[in-house]
Amino acid sequence: MTLDPQATAKAAPMTDVDRNAPVVVSLSTTIDAPLDTVWALHTDIGSWALWNTDVERVAFDGPLAPGATFQWLTHGLEITSTVHQVVPGERIVWGGPAHGIDGVHVWTFEEDGGVVTVRTEESWSGAPVEAEPVALEQALRQSLESWLHLLRTEAERR
Repeated sequence: MTLDPQATAKAAPMTDVDRNAPVVVSLSTTIDAPLDTVWALHTDIGSWALWNTDVERVAFDGPLAPGATFQWLTHGLEITSTVHQVVPGERIVWGGPAHGIDGVHVWTFEEDGGVVTVRTEESWSGAPVEAEPVALEQALRQSLESWLHLLRTEAERR
């Protein structure tokens, strides 16, 4: 029996962004707060709208585990995301489609000397992205810059 590589890839959980996508944005920031605070804030998905002004609403019942889904509204986009990987205190990966865009979002967290480095990387593929890669890369970059800024501001406030 021969396995279809495409079928196998689709069945496997996503643990990285799509490196072949037309848009891939990678950013990072440092946060002067304990890792537990940053991780708890970021992974309390149901509370995002309380501190992230770009998120209008979120519906998530948990638990935070691979296969869990959440619905959220951000920048006018209604998105259903599926959690693909959770390594507590270190890494979370989610992805899903929104208006023809397939997104994969990887977040990593690393503490060193009381300062947390947060890295975010997201890929977008699909017809809308292929039609306007420059504009959509800019939109994604601005969105992620804002998210990192808001995460840092709230974590350091706490």
